[in-house]
Amino acid sequence: MQRTIKGPKIFGKMLNRLVEEDTSEINRELPFAALLFTILAASEVTLYESWKKLCAIDHLPKFQQEAKEIVRQVEVLGYDPLTVMQRRAEKTKSKSYREFLFGYVSAVRSGGNIVNYLKSKLRSIFDIQSAAAIRSIERLGTLVEAYAVMLIVTLCSYILFIIFSTTSVFEPMKATGTPGISTPLVCLLVFGVTPLISVIFMIIAHFERKSNIVGLKKPYKIAAITVIASCGLLAAVFLAPPLQYLTSPQVLPLVVTACLLTISIPSSAVYIEIARINNAAENAMPNFLRDITEARKTGLSPEKSIIHAAKRSGYGKFSEVLSLIRSQMEWGVPLRKIFSSVKRKIQTWPVLVNFLILMETIKMGGGSSVALEILTEYSEKQKDVETNKKSLLRPYVILAFIWSVLIALTTTMVALTVYALTQLSFPGSTPMSFLVIQEQMNLFSLGILLQCWLSGFFVGKVNEGNFAAGFKYSAMLVLTAHISLMLSQTMLGGMFGLIH
Repeated sequence: MQRTIKGPKIFGKMLNRLVEEDTSEINRELPFAALLFTILAASEVTLYESWKKLCAIDHLPKFQQEAKEIVRQVEVLGYDPLTVMQRRAEKTKSKSYREFLFGYVSAVRSGGNIVNYLKSKLRSIFDIQSAAAIRSIERLGTLVEAYAVMLIVTLCSYILFIIFSTTSVFEPMKATGTPGISTPLVCLLVFGVTPLISVIFMIIAHFERKSNIVGLKKPYKIAAITVIASCGLLAAVFLAPPLQYLTSPQVLPLVVTACLLTISIPSSAVYIEIARINNAAENAMPNFLRDITEARKTGLSPEKSIIHAAKRSGYGKFSEVLSLIRSQMEWGVPLRKIFSSVKRKIQTWPVLVNFLILMETIKMGGGSSVALEILTEYSEKQKDVETNKKSLLRPYVILAFIWSVLIALTTTMVALTVYALTQLSFPGSTPMSFLVIQEQMNLFSLGILLQCWLSGFFVGKVNEGNFAAGFKYSAMLVLTAHISLMLSQTMLGGMFGLIH
């Protein structure tokens, strides 16, 4: 099934999303806030008390701001809580949040069952979020297709520049004063325009795809150190006379590849270790909550239910965190300190919020089996949505490797074919030395390596939601591009008799 690429519409939508960023953040946090309200209501806690509880929850920053404003108007200005919530509903731009508040106020004033309303609304919010996730995947797919078109246009530009710069086709135009294809212009295209376009696509992807991992700084700090070291090495290669031999067309692409890998590999190793435990936590959290819920139904206390669930094996890296939780609970450590310990181990936002809601439920209402069932059911649905999203986005990783191989093979093939043709006697074509084509191939090879390296960050953002994931993809893509360039130049050079 073919899909139409609508580039201008994408950019228009992205600009609108920049303006409505606060609304999108509210919509993102709304399911967790509604889940907290529902669980606390099942534990016979009023919604206003739940708002007061939200004032201390910094993992939901937008709703924390809302909670502080609602509490301020009630306790400082003396307004009725329902009146304040109705006014906030009239003011917000989020349709889902507005309907949630209006519905709650109406349910209270009509004497309806608040828990049933909140359960029904939570289910509705989840369905809306699931549909929004699917639409987001479709937009990301369109964005990736637009990026692929950009790369194809880049490849065509490379081909045209190779033809124009290595033949004498434009000599008559130069004689009339028309500017020709110069090396500075080629450098501007290869190292300026094309990377800039990739950066623009990364910015768009940043606003379209959110990461579940929060506070991810260590990979970037390591990358900053390796970038400085790599830049120093390249400066030494070009400026130090004893290292001038490294700037030859046969060696410079290898040096650049080594520098790019030096930047990517250490940071990717750190990120992979962080992602491993966080992915394990995301996958295991629903099962962990289910074990707690079932243990609670048998009559165990909430604390003993958590200890019982933490003893289960098969959680992978997440078992390390659960072992810490179990030992702290057995020693009687307060829940607040236990959550602080979890935050030092886990950085994935949904898992932290689920843990926070679990702890608050136990502290406020004793952690009834009904409340825990609600939390578990929503966590299981959330996992299904995330799993579906990852499976739908995974094919775009394969597409990135196809880009890298295709652009490397095609550029080399065109360059060597043009060189072979210039050795023949055709009108408008004069023989050229192999050194000229080698310099051109070297220039475009460097551009291809840089472009594939940047593409890795775009793919990482689209596939996993953060640029830190791009370090591993950039390393693989730049290595793929370098191998493709070397093999194509060796094989095609042998076919044309350029390598002896």
